Amino acid sequence: MRKYILKRLGISLVTIWVLATVVFILVRLMPGDPFTSDKMTPEIKANIERYYGFDKPLIEQYFTYMANIAKGDFGYSMKYVNQSVNKIIADSFPYSFDLGMRALSLSISMGLVFGIIAALYRGRQLDYVCVIIAIIGTSVPDFIIGALLQYFFGIKWGLFPVAQYQGIKYTVLPSVALGFYTLAMVSRLMRASMLEVVQQDYIKTAKSKGISKFRITYKHQIRNAIMPVVTVLGPTVASVLTGTFVIESIYAIPGMGKYYVQSVQNLDYSLILGMTIFYGTFLVLANMIVDILYGVIDPRIRVAGK
Repeated sequence: MRKYILKRLGISLVTIWVLATVVFILVRLMPGDPFTSDKMTPEIKANIERYYGFDKPLIEQYFTYMANIAKGDFGYSMKYVNQSVNKIIADSFPYSFDLGMRALSLSISMGLVFGIIAALYRGRQLDYVCVIIAIIGTSVPDFIIGALLQYFFGIKWGLFPVAQYQGIKYTVLPSVALGFYTLAMVSRLMRASMLEVVQQDYIKTAKSKGISKFRITYKHQIRNAIMPVVTVLGPTVASVLTGTFVIESIYAIPGMGKYYVQSVQNLDYSLILGMTIFYGTFLVLANMIVDILYGVIDPRIRVAGK
C-alpha cells in the first residue's frame, strides 16, 4: 500500500509542476498588459515592471517564480494595492471551503441515498421521484436553481436569508444551490451502477445461499456499485470546495470565485497564476485521494498499481 501511495504522490507532484509551467507560459501569451493605462507614463511603467521583475528575461522570470512557488509564495497582486496573492487566497478560500463542505456533505449523502432507493425500487413511484430530481439537477443551470431558492425560501416564505454569509441560516440556500448538480449526478451514477451490479453472478449466488437482502445490498451491491461514484468525486470535490463564481455572486459570498474572475478581467498575472495553481493543486490532491480510495475499496487495483 505504501508503494502505491508514493507512486501516486510522485505523479501528483509532476502534474503540479507541468500545470505551473503551462499556466506561466499561457499567462505571458495573453493579449494586453496589466500596467497599460492612459495616465501612466513610460517611466512609471518601467519602474513597475522592474518591481515585478518583468524587465528580466522570460526564462529567468520562470525560474524565479518556480522557486517562489516551492516556498509557497505566490507574489503580490498587480491590481489590489499591497495585497499578496497568499493573503487574498487565505481570506477568500475559507468561505468557499466552508460552503463547499456543506454542499458536498448534503449532495453526496443524499445522492447516494436517492440512487440506492431508485435502484432498489426500480419502476416504482420512488424510482420516478428520484429520477425526476436527477434530471432537474443535471439539466437546470445552478444560477436558476439559486435564484428560485432565493425567491421561494427567502423572499416569498421568508425562511432563510437571501444573501451574505454570516451564520448557519445564511449557508442553507447557497449550499443546496451549489450541491444540487452533484446530488443529481451522484444519484444517477449510483442508480445505474446498482442496476448493473444486481445482474452479476455473485449477487445471484449470494441470493441462492439464502443471505439476507439487507446484507447483499450493503456488502455486495453498494460496495461494488460505488466505484463509478468515487471516480467522479475527485474533480467534483475540488471544483465545489474552491467555490463557484455564479453561486457566490448570487448570494454575495466573498469567496475565491469573485477574485478568480476579476483577476482575468484585470489581467492580474500574479493572481491568475496563484489561484490557478492553487486550484490545480487542490484538484490533483483530490484525484490522488480518489486513487488511494480505489486501493482501499478494491485491493485488485492496488495490486495492479504495483
